[in-house]
Amino acid sequence: MAGTATTPLSGTQKRTIAGGAIGTLMEYYDYYLYGLASAAIFPVVFFTGEDPIVAQLSSFATFAVGFFLRPVGGLVFGPIGDRVGRKTALMITVVGMGIATAGIGLIPPEASIGIAAPLLLIFFRMCQGFFVGGEMGGAATMVVEHAPVGRRGMYGAFLISGAGIANVASAGLMAGLGLGPESWFLTWGWRIPFVLGLVLAIIALVLRSKLEESQEFKDVKQAQADAGVKSNPIKEVFRHPKNAIMGILIGLPQSIAGYVVLTFGIAYMVNQNDIPAWQGFAGTMIVGVLQIFVAPAYGLLSDRIGRRKVYIAGCIGFALLVWPTFLLFGTSNLLLIWAGMILGFVIPGVAMQATLQTMLAEMFDPEARTTGVNIGYQISNTLGGGLAPFICTALVALVGGQIWPVVVYCAVICVIGAIATATANISTDGSRLHELKTVPGASRLTRRA
Repeated sequence: MAGTATTPLSGTQKRTIAGGAIGTLMEYYDYYLYGLASAAIFPVVFFTGEDPIVAQLSSFATFAVGFFLRPVGGLVFGPIGDRVGRKTALMITVVGMGIATAGIGLIPPEASIGIAAPLLLIFFRMCQGFFVGGEMGGAATMVVEHAPVGRRGMYGAFLISGAGIANVASAGLMAGLGLGPESWFLTWGWRIPFVLGLVLAIIALVLRSKLEESQEFKDVKQAQADAGVKSNPIKEVFRHPKNAIMGILIGLPQSIAGYVVLTFGIAYMVNQNDIPAWQGFAGTMIVGVLQIFVAPAYGLLSDRIGRRKVYIAGCIGFALLVWPTFLLFGTSNLLLIWAGMILGFVIPGVAMQATLQTMLAEMFDPEARTTGVNIGYQISNTLGGGLAPFICTALVALVGGQIWPVVVYCAVICVIGAIATATANISTDGSRLHELKTVPGASRLTRRA
Protein backbone atom coordinates (compact mmCIF):
# COMPACT_ATOMS: atom_id res chain seq x y z
CA MET A 1 0.00 0.00 0.00
CA ALA A 2 1.07 3.54 -0.57
CA GLY A 3 0.58 4.58 3.02
CA THR A 4 -2.08 6.48 4.94
CA ALA A 5 -3.64 9.82 4.22
CA THR A 6 -1.28 11.57 6.63
CA THR A 7 1.94 10.01 5.32
CA PRO A 8 4.05 12.64 3.49
CA LEU A 9 4.52 11.93 -0.20
CA SER A 10 7.86 10.43 -1.16
CA GLY A 11 9.93 11.66 -4.07
CA THR A 12 8.73 8.69 -6.12
CA GLN A 13 5.08 9.53 -5.44
CA LYS A 14 5.60 13.17 -6.39
CA ARG A 15 7.35 12.20 -9.64
CA THR A 16 4.55 9.76 -10.40
CA ILE A 17 1.84 12.38 -9.94
CA ALA A 18 3.79 14.85 -12.09
CA GLY A 19 4.43 12.22 -14.75
CA GLY A 20 0.77 11.24 -14.84
CA ALA A 21 -0.47 14.82 -14.90
CA ILE A 22 1.81 15.87 -17.77
CA GLY A 23 0.41 13.08 -19.91
CA THR A 24 -3.15 14.03 -19.06
CA LEU A 25 -2.22 17.63 -19.83
CA MET A 26 -1.11 16.46 -23.27
CA GLU A 27 -4.21 14.34 -23.79
CA TYR A 28 -6.56 17.21 -23.03
CA TYR A 29 -4.36 19.76 -24.80
CA ASP A 30 -4.60 17.70 -27.98
CA TYR A 31 -8.32 17.20 -27.68
CA TYR A 32 -9.31 20.67 -26.50
CA LEU A 33 -7.14 22.15 -29.22
CA TYR A 34 -8.74 19.96 -31.87
CA GLY A 35 -12.19 20.68 -30.47
CA LEU A 36 -11.62 24.45 -30.61
CA ALA A 37 -10.21 24.22 -34.13
CA SER A 38 -13.04 21.97 -35.32
CA ALA A 39 -15.54 24.52 -34.03
CA ALA A 40 -14.03 27.62 -35.62
CA ILE A 41 -11.07 26.83 -37.93
CA PHE A 42 -11.36 23.53 -39.80
CA PRO A 43 -14.72 24.32 -41.48
CA VAL A 44 -13.07 27.16 -43.43
CA VAL A 45 -9.65 25.54 -43.95
CA PHE A 46 -10.43 21.93 -44.83
CA PHE A 47 -14.09 22.03 -45.95
CA THR A 48 -14.20 25.20 -48.04
CA GLY A 49 -16.50 24.00 -50.82
CA GLU A 50 -19.43 23.07 -48.60
CA ASP A 51 -22.47 24.82 -47.16
CA PRO A 52 -21.56 26.34 -43.73
CA ILE A 53 -23.79 23.90 -41.80
CA VAL A 54 -22.46 20.92 -43.76
CA ALA A 55 -18.90 22.17 -43.27
CA GLN A 56 -19.47 22.41 -39.52
CA LEU A 57 -20.94 18.92 -39.41
CA SER A 58 -18.03 17.59 -41.50
CA SER A 59 -15.55 19.21 -39.13
CA PHE A 60 -17.25 17.72 -36.07
CA ALA A 61 -17.38 14.37 -37.85
CA THR A 62 -13.56 14.34 -38.04
CA PHE A 63 -13.57 15.28 -34.36
CA ALA A 64 -15.69 12.19 -33.66
CA VAL A 65 -13.49 9.91 -35.80
CA GLY A 66 -10.61 10.21 -33.35
CA PHE A 67 -12.80 8.92 -30.56
CA PHE A 68 -13.58 5.72 -32.41
CA LEU A 69 -9.89 4.79 -32.29
CA ARG A 70 -9.65 5.47 -28.56
CA PRO A 71 -11.16 2.12 -27.46
CA VAL A 72 -8.77 0.37 -29.87
CA GLY A 73 -5.84 2.16 -28.28
CA GLY A 74 -7.21 1.33 -24.85
CA LEU A 75 -7.38 -2.38 -25.70
CA VAL A 76 -3.84 -2.33 -27.10
CA PHE A 77 -2.09 -0.30 -24.40
CA GLY A 78 -4.18 -1.50 -21.44
CA PRO A 79 -2.78 -5.05 -21.57
CA ILE A 80 0.73 -3.63 -22.12
CA GLY A 81 0.32 -1.60 -18.94
CA ASP A 82 -1.02 -4.56 -16.97
CA ARG A 83 1.42 -7.18 -18.23
CA VAL A 84 4.64 -5.32 -19.06
CA GLY A 85 4.27 -2.20 -16.93
CA ARG A 86 2.36 1.06 -16.67
CA LYS A 87 5.53 3.03 -17.46
CA THR A 88 6.13 1.30 -20.80
CA ALA A 89 2.60 2.01 -22.01
CA LEU A 90 2.78 5.65 -20.89
CA MET A 91 6.10 6.25 -22.66
CA ILE A 92 4.72 4.99 -25.98
CA THR A 93 1.41 6.86 -25.81
CA VAL A 94 2.92 10.25 -25.05
CA VAL A 95 5.27 10.09 -28.04
CA GLY A 96 2.46 9.01 -30.35
CA MET A 97 0.20 11.82 -29.16
CA GLY A 98 2.87 14.44 -29.78
CA ILE A 99 3.66 13.30 -33.32
CA ALA A 100 -0.02 13.05 -34.32
CA THR A 101 -0.86 16.51 -32.97
CA ALA A 102 2.11 18.14 -34.68
CA GLY A 103 1.15 16.37 -37.90
CA ILE A 104 -2.28 18.03 -37.89
CA GLY A 105 -0.61 21.43 -37.71
CA LEU A 106 1.44 20.69 -40.83
CA ILE A 107 -1.41 19.68 -43.18
CA PRO A 108 -1.76 22.05 -46.18
CA PRO A 109 -5.24 23.56 -46.67
CA GLU A 110 -7.85 22.08 -48.99
CA ALA A 111 -7.26 24.99 -51.39
CA SER A 112 -3.70 23.72 -51.95
CA ILE A 113 -4.01 19.92 -52.09
CA GLY A 114 -7.73 19.30 -52.50
CA ILE A 115 -9.34 16.22 -51.01
CA ALA A 116 -5.98 15.06 -49.61
CA ALA A 117 -6.23 17.76 -46.92
CA PRO A 118 -9.34 16.45 -45.11
CA LEU A 119 -8.10 12.87 -45.64
CA LEU A 120 -4.80 13.71 -43.92
CA LEU A 121 -6.76 15.43 -41.16
CA ILE A 122 -8.76 12.25 -40.61
CA PHE A 123 -5.59 10.12 -40.65
CA PHE A 124 -3.76 12.16 -38.01
CA ARG A 125 -6.94 12.46 -35.97
CA MET A 126 -7.23 8.66 -35.96
CA CYS A 127 -3.58 8.35 -34.87
CA GLN A 128 -4.22 10.90 -32.14
CA GLY A 129 -7.23 8.92 -30.93
CA PHE A 130 -5.33 5.63 -30.95
CA PHE A 131 -2.52 6.85 -28.72
CA VAL A 132 -4.78 8.91 -26.46
CA GLY A 133 -6.76 5.70 -25.96
CA GLY A 134 -3.96 4.24 -23.88
CA GLU A 135 -3.23 7.35 -21.84
CA MET A 136 -5.82 7.80 -19.09
CA GLY A 137 -5.85 4.16 -17.95
CA GLY A 138 -2.11 4.10 -17.45
CA ALA A 139 -1.90 7.55 -15.88
CA ALA A 140 -4.83 7.02 -13.50
CA THR A 141 -3.58 3.60 -12.47
CA MET A 142 -0.05 4.81 -11.87
CA VAL A 143 -1.13 7.80 -9.78
CA VAL A 144 -3.80 5.99 -7.75
CA GLU A 145 -1.50 3.07 -6.94
CA HIS A 146 1.19 5.43 -5.64
CA ALA A 147 -1.13 7.78 -3.73
CA PRO A 148 -1.98 7.34 -0.02
CA VAL A 149 -5.21 5.35 0.25
CA GLY A 150 -7.10 8.09 2.09
CA ARG A 151 -6.09 10.73 -0.47
CA ARG A 152 -6.47 8.83 -3.72
CA GLY A 153 -9.32 11.07 -4.77
CA MET A 154 -7.34 14.26 -4.31
CA TYR A 155 -4.17 13.03 -6.00
CA GLY A 156 -6.13 11.40 -8.82
CA ALA A 157 -7.84 14.75 -9.36
CA PHE A 158 -4.46 16.36 -10.10
CA LEU A 159 -4.76 14.63 -13.47
CA ILE A 160 -7.73 16.90 -14.14
CA SER A 161 -5.71 19.89 -12.93
CA GLY A 162 -3.37 18.93 -15.76
CA ALA A 163 -6.41 19.05 -18.03
CA GLY A 164 -7.10 22.55 -16.72
CA ILE A 165 -3.59 23.64 -17.63
CA ALA A 166 -4.18 22.15 -21.08
CA ASN A 167 -7.40 24.13 -21.33
CA VAL A 168 -5.57 27.35 -20.52
CA ALA A 169 -2.70 26.59 -22.89
CA SER A 170 -4.80 25.52 -25.87
CA ALA A 171 -7.51 28.17 -25.52
CA GLY A 172 -5.00 30.87 -24.55
CA LEU A 173 -2.84 30.24 -27.59
CA MET A 174 -5.86 30.14 -29.91
CA ALA A 175 -7.37 33.29 -28.38
CA GLY A 176 -4.07 35.20 -28.48
CA LEU A 177 -3.23 34.18 -32.02
CA GLY A 178 -6.83 34.85 -33.08
CA LEU A 179 -6.48 38.51 -32.14
CA GLY A 180 -4.09 39.00 -35.05
CA PRO A 181 -5.10 39.43 -38.70
CA GLU A 182 -7.74 36.84 -39.62
CA SER A 183 -6.01 35.90 -42.86
CA TRP A 184 -2.76 35.14 -41.04
CA PHE A 185 -4.55 33.21 -38.29
CA LEU A 186 -6.44 31.00 -40.74
CA THR A 187 -3.28 30.41 -42.77
CA TRP A 188 -0.50 29.97 -40.19
CA GLY A 189 -1.52 31.14 -36.74
CA TRP A 190 -3.75 28.22 -35.79
CA ARG A 191 -0.98 25.76 -36.69
CA ILE A 192 1.48 26.95 -34.02
CA PRO A 193 -0.32 25.40 -30.99
CA PHE A 194 -0.54 22.05 -32.81
CA VAL A 195 3.18 21.92 -33.60
CA LEU A 196 3.94 22.82 -29.98
CA GLY A 197 2.33 19.51 -29.03
CA LEU A 198 5.60 17.84 -29.99
CA VAL A 199 7.48 19.99 -27.46
CA LEU A 200 5.04 18.92 -24.74
CA ALA A 201 5.63 15.30 -25.71
CA ILE A 202 9.38 15.65 -25.23
CA ILE A 203 8.90 17.19 -21.78
CA ALA A 204 6.48 14.42 -20.81
CA LEU A 205 8.87 11.76 -22.09
CA VAL A 206 11.66 13.09 -19.84
CA LEU A 207 9.37 13.15 -16.78
CA ARG A 208 8.02 9.67 -17.44
CA SER A 209 11.46 8.17 -17.90
CA LYS A 210 11.88 8.59 -14.12
CA LEU A 211 8.67 6.75 -13.16
CA GLU A 212 8.70 3.56 -11.06
CA GLU A 213 6.10 0.81 -10.91
CA SER A 214 3.97 0.68 -7.74
CA GLN A 215 4.57 -1.91 -5.02
CA GLU A 216 1.01 -3.12 -5.54
CA PHE A 217 1.74 -3.91 -9.18
CA LYS A 218 5.03 -5.60 -8.28
CA ASP A 219 3.30 -7.77 -5.64
CA VAL A 220 0.71 -8.99 -8.13
CA LYS A 221 3.35 -9.74 -10.76
CA GLN A 222 5.38 -11.68 -8.18
CA ALA A 223 2.36 -13.69 -7.04
CA GLN A 224 1.56 -14.57 -10.64
CA ALA A 225 5.17 -15.54 -11.30
CA ASP A 226 5.23 -17.76 -8.19
CA ALA A 227 2.05 -19.46 -9.40
CA GLY A 228 3.29 -19.80 -12.97
CA VAL A 229 0.33 -17.78 -14.24
CA LYS A 230 0.25 -15.30 -17.11
CA SER A 231 -2.97 -13.35 -16.90
CA ASN A 232 -4.94 -11.99 -19.82
CA PRO A 233 -6.05 -8.51 -18.67
CA ILE A 234 -8.97 -8.32 -21.10
CA LYS A 235 -10.30 -11.68 -19.90
CA GLU A 236 -9.77 -10.59 -16.30
CA VAL A 237 -11.86 -7.46 -16.86
CA PHE A 238 -14.76 -9.44 -18.31
CA ARG A 239 -14.42 -12.28 -15.81
CA HIS A 240 -16.45 -9.87 -13.64
CA PRO A 241 -18.37 -8.00 -16.36
CA LYS A 242 -20.57 -5.81 -14.17
CA ASN A 243 -17.93 -3.17 -13.53
CA ALA A 244 -16.78 -3.19 -17.15
CA ILE A 245 -20.31 -2.26 -18.22
CA MET A 246 -20.86 0.16 -15.33
CA GLY A 247 -17.55 1.89 -16.09
CA ILE A 248 -18.75 2.71 -19.60
CA LEU A 249 -22.11 4.02 -18.40
CA ILE A 250 -20.61 6.00 -15.52
CA GLY A 251 -18.25 7.84 -17.85
CA LEU A 252 -20.92 9.07 -20.26
CA PRO A 253 -22.03 12.27 -18.41
CA GLN A 254 -18.52 13.57 -17.74
CA SER A 255 -17.53 12.81 -21.33
CA ILE A 256 -20.21 15.05 -22.83
CA ALA A 257 -20.02 17.93 -20.34
CA GLY A 258 -16.92 19.66 -21.68
CA TYR A 259 -17.66 18.97 -25.32
CA VAL A 260 -21.26 20.21 -25.10
CA VAL A 261 -20.39 23.40 -23.22
CA LEU A 262 -16.92 24.24 -24.52
CA THR A 263 -16.84 22.74 -28.03
CA PHE A 264 -20.41 22.68 -29.35
CA GLY A 265 -21.10 25.76 -27.21
CA ILE A 266 -18.51 27.83 -29.08
CA ALA A 267 -19.80 26.66 -32.46
CA TYR A 268 -23.35 27.50 -31.32
CA MET A 269 -22.34 31.01 -30.28
CA VAL A 270 -20.40 31.64 -33.50
CA ASN A 271 -23.02 30.21 -35.88
CA GLN A 272 -26.26 31.19 -34.12
CA ASN A 273 -25.31 34.51 -32.53
CA ASP A 274 -22.35 35.75 -34.63
CA ILE A 275 -20.14 35.99 -31.56
CA PRO A 276 -16.39 36.21 -32.32
CA ALA A 277 -14.66 32.88 -31.73
CA TRP A 278 -11.96 34.48 -29.59
CA GLN A 279 -14.56 35.26 -26.91
CA GLY A 280 -15.31 31.56 -26.58
CA PHE A 281 -11.60 30.73 -26.57
CA ALA A 282 -10.99 33.27 -23.80
CA GLY A 283 -13.89 31.86 -21.78
CA THR A 284 -12.46 28.38 -22.15
CA MET A 285 -9.16 29.69 -20.81
CA ILE A 286 -10.92 31.13 -17.74
CA VAL A 287 -12.62 27.78 -17.21
CA GLY A 288 -9.23 26.07 -17.40
CA VAL A 289 -7.72 28.32 -14.72
CA LEU A 290 -10.58 27.51 -12.36
CA GLN A 291 -10.36 23.81 -13.20
CA ILE A 292 -6.74 23.66 -12.00
CA PHE A 293 -7.79 24.54 -8.46
CA VAL A 294 -11.36 23.22 -8.31
CA ALA A 295 -10.49 19.66 -9.39
CA PRO A 296 -8.31 18.79 -6.35
CA ALA A 297 -10.96 20.31 -4.07
CA TYR A 298 -13.58 17.99 -5.55
CA GLY A 299 -11.12 15.10 -5.26
CA LEU A 300 -10.52 15.87 -1.58
CA LEU A 301 -14.27 16.10 -1.03
CA SER A 302 -14.66 12.65 -2.59
CA ASP A 303 -12.11 11.29 -0.08
CA ARG A 304 -14.23 12.63 2.75
CA ILE A 305 -17.82 11.94 1.71
CA GLY A 306 -17.37 9.31 -1.01
CA ARG A 307 -16.81 9.42 -4.75
CA ARG A 308 -20.32 8.21 -5.56
CA LYS A 309 -21.93 11.22 -3.87
CA VAL A 310 -19.70 13.76 -5.61
CA TYR A 311 -20.11 12.16 -9.02
CA ILE A 312 -23.88 11.75 -8.78
CA ALA A 313 -24.18 15.37 -7.61
CA GLY A 314 -22.21 16.37 -10.73
CA CYS A 315 -24.61 14.39 -12.93
CA ILE A 316 -27.66 16.06 -11.39
CA GLY A 317 -26.01 19.48 -11.55
CA PHE A 318 -25.15 19.20 -15.24
CA ALA A 319 -28.66 18.03 -16.15
CA LEU A 320 -30.14 21.06 -14.35
CA LEU A 321 -27.61 23.69 -15.43
CA VAL A 322 -27.19 23.01 -19.16
CA TRP A 323 -30.39 24.95 -20.00
CA PRO A 324 -29.43 28.19 -18.18
CA THR A 325 -25.92 27.81 -19.61
CA PHE A 326 -27.20 28.11 -23.17
CA LEU A 327 -29.60 30.88 -22.20
CA LEU A 328 -26.54 32.84 -21.09
CA PHE A 329 -24.77 31.96 -24.35
CA GLY A 330 -27.69 33.53 -26.21
CA THR A 331 -27.37 36.92 -24.51
CA SER A 332 -24.32 37.95 -26.60
CA ASN A 333 -23.00 39.58 -23.42
CA LEU A 334 -19.34 38.64 -22.96
CA LEU A 335 -19.41 38.40 -19.16
CA LEU A 336 -22.64 36.39 -19.18
CA ILE A 337 -21.20 34.02 -21.79
CA TRP A 338 -18.19 33.37 -19.57
CA ALA A 339 -20.50 32.95 -16.58
CA GLY A 340 -22.40 30.34 -18.59
CA MET A 341 -19.21 28.39 -19.25
CA ILE A 342 -18.41 28.37 -15.54
CA LEU A 343 -22.00 27.46 -14.60
CA GLY A 344 -22.29 24.64 -17.12
CA PHE A 345 -18.84 23.09 -16.83
CA VAL A 346 -16.77 24.13 -13.82
CA ILE A 347 -19.50 23.47 -11.24
CA PRO A 348 -20.92 20.11 -12.43
CA GLY A 349 -18.48 18.97 -15.12
CA VAL A 350 -15.27 19.24 -13.10
CA ALA A 351 -16.99 17.46 -10.17
CA MET A 352 -17.48 14.46 -12.44
CA GLN A 353 -14.09 14.61 -14.15
CA ALA A 354 -12.18 15.03 -10.89
CA THR A 355 -13.62 11.84 -9.39
CA LEU A 356 -14.05 9.57 -12.42
CA GLN A 357 -10.50 8.33 -13.00
CA THR A 358 -9.96 7.43 -9.33
CA MET A 359 -13.36 5.76 -9.14
CA LEU A 360 -12.64 3.70 -12.26
CA ALA A 361 -9.23 2.66 -10.90
CA GLU A 362 -10.94 1.48 -7.70
CA MET A 363 -13.36 -0.66 -9.71
CA PHE A 364 -10.66 -3.04 -10.98
CA ASP A 365 -7.89 -5.11 -9.37
CA PRO A 366 -4.22 -4.41 -10.24
CA GLU A 367 -3.74 -7.24 -12.77
CA ALA A 368 -6.43 -5.72 -15.03
CA ARG A 369 -6.68 -2.15 -13.74
CA THR A 370 -5.16 -0.28 -16.68
CA THR A 371 -7.24 -2.28 -19.14
CA GLY A 372 -10.43 -1.83 -17.09
CA VAL A 373 -9.98 1.92 -16.76
CA ASN A 374 -9.21 2.22 -20.49
CA ILE A 375 -12.29 0.23 -21.48
CA GLY A 376 -14.65 2.27 -19.32
CA TYR A 377 -13.08 5.66 -19.96
CA GLN A 378 -12.42 5.35 -23.69
CA ILE A 379 -15.66 3.68 -24.77
CA SER A 380 -17.69 6.18 -22.75
CA ASN A 381 -15.73 9.04 -24.31
CA THR A 382 -16.33 7.61 -27.77
CA LEU A 383 -20.07 7.11 -27.32
CA GLY A 384 -20.47 10.31 -25.33
CA GLY A 385 -17.90 13.05 -25.90
CA GLY A 386 -16.84 12.04 -29.39
CA LEU A 387 -20.35 12.21 -30.79
CA ALA A 388 -21.68 15.02 -28.60
CA PRO A 389 -20.78 18.05 -30.78
CA PHE A 390 -22.06 16.30 -33.92
CA ILE A 391 -25.29 15.16 -32.23
CA CYS A 392 -25.92 18.60 -30.71
CA THR A 393 -25.29 20.37 -34.03
CA ALA A 394 -27.67 18.00 -35.83
CA LEU A 395 -30.37 18.34 -33.13
CA VAL A 396 -30.27 22.13 -33.20
CA ALA A 397 -30.38 22.18 -37.02
CA LEU A 398 -33.33 19.77 -36.97
CA VAL A 399 -35.51 22.08 -34.85
CA GLY A 400 -34.53 25.35 -36.48
CA GLY A 401 -31.95 26.60 -33.99
CA GLN A 402 -33.72 25.77 -30.72
CA ILE A 403 -31.61 24.35 -27.91
CA TRP A 404 -34.15 22.23 -26.01
CA PRO A 405 -33.22 18.89 -27.71
CA VAL A 406 -29.65 19.34 -26.45
CA VAL A 407 -30.96 19.81 -22.90
CA VAL A 408 -33.02 16.61 -23.14
CA TYR A 409 -30.05 14.71 -24.59
CA CYS A 410 -27.81 15.81 -21.71
CA ALA A 411 -30.43 14.98 -19.08
CA VAL A 412 -30.91 11.42 -20.37
CA ILE A 413 -27.14 10.80 -20.35
CA CYS A 414 -26.88 12.15 -16.80
CA VAL A 415 -29.64 9.86 -15.51
CA ILE A 416 -27.87 6.83 -17.02
CA GLY A 417 -24.55 7.83 -15.44
CA ALA A 418 -26.04 8.47 -12.01
CA ILE A 419 -27.78 5.08 -11.89
CA ALA A 420 -24.60 3.28 -12.98
CA THR A 421 -22.55 5.11 -10.33
CA ALA A 422 -24.98 4.07 -7.61
CA THR A 423 -24.78 0.37 -8.54
CA ALA A 424 -21.07 -0.17 -9.35
CA ASN A 425 -18.67 -2.08 -7.06
CA ILE A 426 -15.94 0.26 -5.79
CA SER A 427 -13.02 -0.42 -3.41
CA THR A 428 -12.17 2.80 -1.58
CA ASP A 429 -9.89 1.29 1.11
CA GLY A 430 -7.27 -0.27 -1.14
CA SER A 431 -8.58 -3.83 -0.76
CA ARG A 432 -9.09 -6.22 -3.66
CA LEU A 433 -12.52 -6.71 -5.14
CA HIS A 434 -11.81 -10.29 -6.24
CA GLU A 435 -9.33 -13.02 -5.40
CA LEU A 436 -6.27 -13.12 -7.63
CA LYS A 437 -6.72 -15.97 -10.09
CA THR A 438 -3.85 -18.47 -9.70
CA VAL A 439 -3.39 -22.23 -9.91
CA PRO A 440 -4.63 -24.29 -6.92
CA GLY A 441 -2.25 -24.30 -4.01
CA ALA A 442 -0.11 -21.44 -5.28
CA SER A 443 0.52 -18.24 -3.37
CA ARG A 444 -2.21 -15.70 -4.00
CA LEU A 445 -3.43 -12.28 -3.04
CA THR A 446 -6.92 -12.54 -1.64
CA ARG A 447 -9.77 -10.14 -1.21
CA ARG A 448 -9.77 -8.36 2.12
CA ALA A 449 -12.87 -7.39 4.01
